[in-house]
Amino acid sequence: RSDYRGAPPSRRQQSSCQQQLIVHRDNPTESRTTTATMAGVQPLSKKTIVKKRTKKFARHQSDLFMRIQRSSWRKPKGIDGRVRRRFKGAVPMPSIGYGSNKKTRNIHPNGFKSVVVSNVSELEMLMMHNRTYAATVAHSVSSRVRRQIIERAEQLAVRVTNAAAKLRAEEDA
Repeated sequence: RSDYRGAPPSRRQQSSCQQQLIVHRDNPTESRTTTATMAGVQPLSKKTIVKKRTKKFARHQSDLFMRIQRSSWRKPKGIDGRVRRRFKGAVPMPSIGYGSNKKTRNIHPNGFKSVVVSNVSELEMLMMHNRTYAATVAHSVSSRVRRQIIERAEQLAVRVTNAAAKLRAEEDA
């Protein structure tokens, strides 16, 4: 995502934009309605999510050592460290200023906040909040219980983010 400060879109974004334009030119009236019926429940308010920084913060000197090349951020603790003292040209350190907008924090691109659900009774809690929260079925749930959760979610009009996982069509013998 390269929306920050008017950066030009990547090649993949350009091609997807062109495909969307072609769809809109063919049938401009039904372009919105088809996505709404396909998706089911729509979020209450879909604000544009703006990230102040999309790149991960690189650990200090991670480019010099293979063993820490893909490691997560660690705060430098050295007495003479350029990064810790925030010298010009040094690797940027994470700070509170990079935080996301409180209204769009923890929101997925589909506009919902995610809640992990492992049974039907946990899904019932989302009944009154089905325009704000979407259910995500837990990894350890069996396919039988998963099917029950998805059926109940359709009755309650709750969006399930991973509804197609672990479900196979039964073959007639």
